[in-house]
Amino acid sequence: MARIVVPGEAVSEKPAKMAYTYSDGKKTYATIISMLTDENKLIPLQGPYEPLKDDIIVGYVNDVRFAGYSIALGAPNSAFLASRNTRSTFELGNIVMARIESVDEVGTIDISEAKVLENGRIERISPVKVPRLIGKKNSMISMIADASQCKIVVGRNGFIFITNDGDGALANEAIDIVEAQAHTPGLTDRMADFLSKKCGREIKPRPQENMMEMPRSPPQRREGGYGSRPPRREHGRRKY
Repeated sequence: MARIVVPGEAVSEKPAKMAYTYSDGKKTYATIISMLTDENKLIPLQGPYEPLKDDIIVGYVNDVRFAGYSIALGAPNSAFLASRNTRSTFELGNIVMARIESVDEVGTIDISEAKVLENGRIERISPVKVPRLIGKKNSMISMIADASQCKIVVGRNGFIFITNDGDGALANEAIDIVEAQAHTPGLTDRMADFLSKKCGREIKPRPQENMMEMPRSPPQRREGGYGSRPPRREHGRRKY
């Protein structure tokens, strides 16, 4: 039977490569509150964003400097977009999507390929729920976008951009359901039924390649184990 594990609790009797864990060389321990399944799969229930190279992020400009722009990600460290990495000019408060170019040993995040996202707003979910919101080959988020007729961009950092056109309330409601039920089986089918009833037409999962999701390996600790930061408390959704 699946069980809840807390930070510091053993999840494997041997060293194992698992996201949001660390190893002492003998056993593997959880770094965040998670669910451990019968198949020994660890499903994060809450946890911080672990930035990795090539992640697609959503953020907003919180500082304009001579050398570039500081981008707030809702994480301990802001990202930096160097002026040399963009031909565009950004203003304070602009919402942007970008790709992480590098993350150094002290957590400095450099980004590139930044693009302004217009006519919309940011919603926030726990970063560990992002993979479930995107779904396999973007199947979950494409259903929500289809039903709501909103353009939706999901950042790995847990910031979600939703355009003001379409049914934004339906998009928000669907995202709330995914965040609350991300750890439960059969969610994709339940979401398809929910959206079909809400919009009065059949909504089916339609896997799509090349939306905003990139392959991603588990975040690695620099001193053995996995999960590079100690757990921090997650806050509720915020709007900007």
